[in-house]
Amino acid sequence: MVSLPIYDQRGKEIGQYEIDPNQIAERISKQLLHDAVVMYQANQRQGTHQTKSRSDVAGSTKKMYRQKGTGRARAGSRRTNIRRGGGHAFALRPRDYSYRLPRKALRLATRMAIAGKIQDKKVAVIDRLEVAAPKTKPIANLLRAMGLDGVTTLIATEQYDQNLYRSARNIAGVTIAPIGDLNAWAVLSPKRVVFTRAALDRLRGEQGGE
Repeated sequence: MVSLPIYDQRGKEIGQYEIDPNQIAERISKQLLHDAVVMYQANQRQGTHQTKSRSDVAGSTKKMYRQKGTGRARAGSRRTNIRRGGGHAFALRPRDYSYRLPRKALRLATRMAIAGKIQDKKVAVIDRLEVAAPKTKPIANLLRAMGLDGVTTLIATEQYDQNLYRSARNIAGVTIAPIGDLNAWAVLSPKRVVFTRAALDRLRGEQGGE
């Protein structure tokens, strides 16, 4: 069992949350986590790189000089890749780097990432998190009171809350998302993860989910 600190909305510690990481994921596979992270990073690549091949370079295709009798090495056109201003031998072309792992594997990787954060005691729990209107100050004060000022942090809620989202989005290094939108990369990337109690209770009760 791992004891996680529980904070109130003012950032004051009010108790401990007992949880067994095995309830989230029975084991942690570094290979699966690696595969999931590589996939998410690859899907973020634009793939808009492009360089000119011999066919794209402006210039004559005429042979520069005759094949024999000059004492020099034979040469083709000025577009060849071995000459300055010529095209690239293996020119880059725009391509799509995205791919997708099986859905069950990604769901399991997400739960493994959360279980790993819990084992490393990089998770905190907020008893209740609500704001009446979109204001950055209450969330910033809460994180400062929890000792997370300037620390990359993921705040995971049970459901999407527009007021919370708009309150936290302007804080550098802080992301907020419902647990249904989490993935392994989103969990592993920040140094700390903060769950609302309702979100963590729901996660414990689920048999799967991404």
